[in-house]
Amino acid sequence: MGAKVGVFPASGALGSSIVNHLAKLVPEPDLVLIARHPEQLHDIKQAGATIRRADYDKPSTLDTAFNGVDVLMLVSYASFEIDHRIKAHRYAINAAIKSGVKHIFYSSLGFGGDLTDRSIAHVMGAHIETEKYFSSLKDTMSYTSVREGLYTESFPIYTAFYDLHNPADEVTIPHSGTGPGVAWVKRDELGEATAKLIVSYLNDPASFEYLNKAVLFSGPREISLAETVEIIGQAVGKALKIREISVDEYVKLPGIGDKQTYHGVNLSREWATAWEAIRRGEAAVVSPVLREILGREPESFETTIKAMVG
Repeated sequence: MGAKVGVFPASGALGSSIVNHLAKLVPEPDLVLIARHPEQLHDIKQAGATIRRADYDKPSTLDTAFNGVDVLMLVSYASFEIDHRIKAHRYAINAAIKSGVKHIFYSSLGFGGDLTDRSIAHVMGAHIETEKYFSSLKDTMSYTSVREGLYTESFPIYTAFYDLHNPADEVTIPHSGTGPGVAWVKRDELGEATAKLIVSYLNDPASFEYLNKAVLFSGPREISLAETVEIIGQAVGKALKIREISVDEYVKLPGIGDKQTYHGVNLSREWATAWEAIRRGEAAVVSPVLREILGREPESFETTIKAMVG
């Protein structure tokens, strides 16, 4: 029997991708999959994986969720709050330590430039604080922070929730579209590379390259927001352009507040700091690591967008 690998949460978009790729690389009986909705993991349970129920928002459910797990893939709390996410992450990390977990892989985000510990993006705040917490614990437990590049599939949150299947004639955001852009990356390739990184650690923990370090997974090239929108327009058959608006105008756009409210707090103004981070080049770094781990060139933004349009 090999080391037990846990994934939590295991049924979200990134978590399920990591699980699907891990299942091709390690025996299912070595997987411990923890989710708020474990019924979504029925098929892999049938293949022999251990399935458990736990929820970031019910901290006591984490107290024993990681028992018997040697290596944990901790997918970050799905929000862009700061304090709530930090507390949720710390509780999970502390529970993992108490359960005897030896190494945690953590899904961070691809803001912050070339692995710096600074970001103007509100959404990055909890990630940076969580990475600092891991660093403070490295004598107790080792970790790897995987800065997952900005998903191609997440483009709507950077384009005022542009809908590929009900396409508008323009994108109204507090950014001109010029200047540094984003090294967009396909989410499932992030899942695949993260799974392969975990297996690399399992095969030789002592010489693992990213022990107590962060690693950046990015797409193959930087694309300005203007070109991003142009590519989306080509996919939907529109000559799409950005119309720059102020942050004050952005937060008043229909539906924005509802989509960016967490625990009763409208964070649309805080979200707008993401565009300032892009403007400063925080999401523009192209790293070779994803390509090296995949063993191929990552899928282009254009290809992924075309597939999303269908």
